[in-house]
Amino acid sequence: PGLLPAPARPARQSLQASMSIRKKIVKEGDATPSDFEEQVAQALFDLEATNAELKSELKDLYICGAKEIAVGSNRRAVIISVPFRLLKAFHKVQQRLVRELEKKFSGKDVVIIGNRRILRPTKSLKDQRPRSRTLTAVHDALLEDLVYPVEIVGKRLRYKLDGSKLLKVFLDAKDRNTSEYKLETFAECYRKLSGHAVVFDYPSSA
Repeated sequence: PGLLPAPARPARQSLQASMSIRKKIVKEGDATPSDFEEQVAQALFDLEATNAELKSELKDLYICGAKEIAVGSNRRAVIISVPFRLLKAFHKVQQRLVRELEKKFSGKDVVIIGNRRILRPTKSLKDQRPRSRTLTAVHDALLEDLVYPVEIVGKRLRYKLDGSKLLKVFLDAKDRNTSEYKLETFAECYRKLSGHAVVFDYPSSA
């Protein structure tokens, strides 16, 4: 008797899984996700499929971008961009989701930011841009996204002798134990995304 044919590969099943993963990342203009973005989408898909605590809340959520950056000499961070209209829904599960994603990405720090578009100033009085779309407003919102759910309680702009500016952002001291280890990550993510230096600290108790 001849050799038995090898069992057919479950192509349909793997295709369905691939399509489901692609639903977890929707980029502007239907751009093709990078390999790393697909890894993040896969991680979200896996959590939705296997984590009973997050399953229902992740069902309608997806991301629109992700990148990995170096923080200092021996740490890395994952910046996940999500559609602005879904940001509040991500905030509801953010602490649990970040904890699970940091496990999946071998202890790398994970931050989630809303995707906001900066509009150029216009000379037309009729077509004034919303204040939320100005460069300053978008950078302020980026700071709040990076440290969420920790609250920003103060900001101070310092001018250096060489004329450059340094923004110092003060976080709520009650969250010091859960956020202090990420201060360098917050600062480097902000610098990479905005091009500006920032230092995060806590108000002096004195």
